[in-house]
Amino acid sequence: MNIPNLQRAQFWMVVVMLIGVTLFLRSRTGAENVPPRRELASFPLQVGEWKGREFLISDDIREVLGDGDFMQRTYRRSPDEPYIEFFIAYFPTQRTGSTIHSPKNCLPGSGWLPIESARIPLRHHDGPTMFVNRFVIQRGTNRQVVLYWYQSHDRVVASEYWAKFYLVADAIRLNRTDAALVRFITPQASGESIESAQGRTMSFVEAVLPILPEFVPR
Repeated sequence: MNIPNLQRAQFWMVVVMLIGVTLFLRSRTGAENVPPRRELASFPLQVGEWKGREFLISDDIREVLGDGDFMQRTYRRSPDEPYIEFFIAYFPTQRTGSTIHSPKNCLPGSGWLPIESARIPLRHHDGPTMFVNRFVIQRGTNRQVVLYWYQSHDRVVASEYWAKFYLVADAIRLNRTDAALVRFITPQASGESIESAQGRTMSFVEAVLPILPEFVPR
């Protein structure tokens, strides 16, 4: 099989898998186990050194996202430092058709094109090393660094395909389909290196991680 045919086969395998996940979840009956948690609207505006500002999500974007709890804010440590855009999309259930949208699909639609991608380690002070997605995106002469992952039941996953696998596994094992997309974006300032922009984002991520389980339940 040549490379184009292999890529085509992989694409259709993914499509079949996603259709299968959707049909499986919709076929499940009975009340789902939805654990208690805090609403994202109550997420702290002060996180360590970082001060946040609300960023309203438009009605048309909310319609695309579906049924869930969403938060989008910008945080800064100081007025002369670039901001961090922080977005969480939490879905209490994914049986109704409202599911997590991959940033890989959304960012090009807004004019940003990925020029670098990698999986980078994320170390939690009281847990194992996790791996998350890092993208460098560009629109015109502007660049941004994006970190994101999928989170559910005290599990951080970079791969959207593994996230779908765990969605089915947890629906069977725990009767839960709740999950979240957690995303951070910061602009690469003029003359700044990618490593510096990534380091700034990681500093904020480390401050956020201990708070997240209150809003994305274990």
